[in-house]
Amino acid sequence: MSIWEDFWDIVWWFIWVFAFVAYLYALFAIISDLFRDHTLNGWLKALWLIFLVFVPFLTALIYLIARGRGMAERSAKEMKAYQASTEAYIRDVAGASPSEEIGKAKALLDSGAITAEDFEKIKNKALAA
Repeated sequence: MSIWEDFWDIVWWFIWVFAFVAYLYALFAIISDLFRDHTLNGWLKALWLIFLVFVPFLTALIYLIARGRGMAERSAKEMKAYQASTEAYIRDVAGASPSEEIGKAKALLDSGAITAEDFEKIKNKALAA
């Protein structure tokens, strides 16, 4: 056995591993999408799961073709909701409202710590947020 035969065996092994991992990723994405979809009733979800267990490759292919667009929409909707909740949490933790920030900046301006130009920048930034 030559070194090139071993090399191509390794290359094929990596290709098969990549294909298997990609398939598992698609399978888990389909399963998570099934549970994320609230328009599908429980019996249809169970039917999809049964087919995924017994005819996995064909069922995954059919699911991606038939419900791929909705899958992307549900994923984008979940991502937007997650981002909105993260931003709300950050705003809650950060605490200061625009009027509080402007008040603090006014106090700094009155004490001479910042210039009028800096005050205007802070005020415009607070009002933009």
